[in-house]
Amino acid sequence: MAQAILLHAVERLGDRGDIIDVSPGYLRNYLAPRRLAQPATPASLAEARRRQEAADRAALDVADRARENAAVLTRTVLTIPQAAGADGRLFGSVTAQDVADAIRQARGIRIDRRRVRLEQPIRATGTHMVTVEVHDGVTADVKTIVTPE
Repeated sequence: MAQAILLHAVERLGDRGDIIDVSPGYLRNYLAPRRLAQPATPASLAEARRRQEAADRAALDVADRARENAAVLTRTVLTIPQAAGADGRLFGSVTAQDVADAIRQARGIRIDRRRVRLEQPIRATGTHMVTVEVHDGVTADVKTIVTPE
């Protein structure tokens, strides 16, 4: 068996950076010509470990920043003015894009509108709790006040 380092994710073998055991012919005739893997030498193994450690550190930094942003968003109160009738119903609605824009304007945090969890668009004035997914598995509940213009 020959050892190889995967340069791309390969189905049934592993993800990018994984060190795998494959037959020498499979490595020489299939994986290497398609640049899916490279033979594992002591230098390439050290380089793969260094890249993996750097990727792990970067992932931890992103997760820490996401937790900090979630803590900030939890303390945030958004005020969104919207045209409304006398009974408090809006002429239109407050959508996920409106909430994402209000977050960017209030805190400078860019949130994709698809990460704002609204069951239905907000159609009435008042206070609403909106769940925002800051990062995978990190969510924050943002207090949103919709006021009439």
